[in-house]
Amino acid sequence: MEDGRDPGLMSGDGGARIGRCFYFAMLKIYHHEKCTTCRNALKWLDGRGIGYDAVVIREVPPAVDELRAALRASGKPLKSVVNTSGMDYRALGLKDRLLGMTEDEALALLASNGMLVKRPFAVDAVRGIYLNGFRESEWAAAFEKAR
Repeated sequence: MEDGRDPGLMSGDGGARIGRCFYFAMLKIYHHEKCTTCRNALKWLDGRGIGYDAVVIREVPPAVDELRAALRASGKPLKSVVNTSGMDYRALGLKDRLLGMTEDEALALLASNGMLVKRPFAVDAVRGIYLNGFRESEWAAAFEKAR
């Protein structure tokens, strides 16, 4: 494939074909194609042979339940899943508006506009992996723990 992933292992429909078997990746990576950090995360996963379903965050944002689970798992504040450096964040004046929103309102807004979500955003509910942003040591620890 052009992006360097093995076409025999990855498929845009969320599944992958290996021989006659077809399986679905549990790990979902929400990413933005032009984001260097996202590309680095995908490269890191590829280099370790970790399968995933790549989802374009602008087209299909994470669901409210995925965002909520990530918050609970991290124990961090809401702002930790918000892309505070994005144009949409600034255009919507969210620096001040987020403070007056309930968690439910804020998560619904993020789920309606993937460009407001800090990326890459990785979700694997089965293994309990919820990551946003790409810090190699954090990702390595999460995948080691999930083994």
